[in-house]
Amino acid sequence: MTTSKAKHRLSAFALLQLLLLTGCVSYEPAILVPALNLSAEDITLANTAEPSQTRIDFGVELVLNESDSLSNIEILPGVRVRGVSANGPADSAGIQLGDIILSINGTLTNHPDVVEAFQLQTPTSENTLFIVRRNTAVFEATVIPRTISSNPVPRELYRIDPVASRAAYRTEMVSIRQQPTIAAARVVDIYQKSPLHDAAIEVGDVILAINNVPLNSAQDLVSRFNSEFELGETVVVTVFDGESVLEKQFDLWNPGRRVSAISLGPLLRYQSSLAPDSKSLRVLDLWLFSLYSYSRVDEERSHSILGLINYSSDLGELIEEEN
Repeated sequence: MTTSKAKHRLSAFALLQLLLLTGCVSYEPAILVPALNLSAEDITLANTAEPSQTRIDFGVELVLNESDSLSNIEILPGVRVRGVSANGPADSAGIQLGDIILSINGTLTNHPDVVEAFQLQTPTSENTLFIVRRNTAVFEATVIPRTISSNPVPRELYRIDPVASRAAYRTEMVSIRQQPTIAAARVVDIYQKSPLHDAAIEVGDVILAINNVPLNSAQDLVSRFNSEFELGETVVVTVFDGESVLEKQFDLWNPGRRVSAISLGPLLRYQSSLAPDSKSLRVLDLWLFSLYSYSRVDEERSHSILGLINYSSDLGELIEEEN
């Protein structure tokens, strides 16, 4: 009798181990996180000039300088010339399609936003010195910008990061303590539940670098927050608050985690989804039928026992009756 009980215990223990080995629990964010389209690199709208003011134009259309390798695409220094206006300032200075603009007046131009900021903030009478690479040759070109009227046209206000930092930024050129002018991202708005509050970063502060790697535009900050880090990961930013440069640390916004699926072999299967809002549960799932199953989609619910007893409930349907 004792031997028989021991065998039953061993069998039950072996069955439990088998269920644990075949069991699986899955997780997903507790809140739906929108996917960011980080292809906004080509947007070149004015971001600081008032509609009544004038601005300068170099007569070039620029894009990021991406490597030509399909197997290892990376962003290289400078911006690539994608278009040159005929008889425009750049055309007259000898700049051609495909050239790489490395710097303007000594400031590195690793993003089209930097050149756009120059066109908005440079005095109209000032000539600009371009350092340009063409194939393996690097040369300088003096570009005499033309003045254009900033008529009421679409005007960029800022770049928004609705997920990782939940804030908005604008590209600005800054010079600190007699150092060369660099591109940075000024905080223009901070939204609810933004992790910037925890780091005491305020509207008007200028972010210069992430983890000691300098920025080249507001879009660069948004892209790096959302592509180089996981939500909830700790980052260190270099911030200029108008008086001093400080290192500030915070955790990117974290949507939390929720159980999305549980599987214990044929004993239990549970699934949950946020879009649409639904849940399902099966107990003793025997392929053709289940001992008990439950499902909910939005407000509609259904129960089933052995596939023989079924009950469902919903909010009903409004039907317009004809008189």
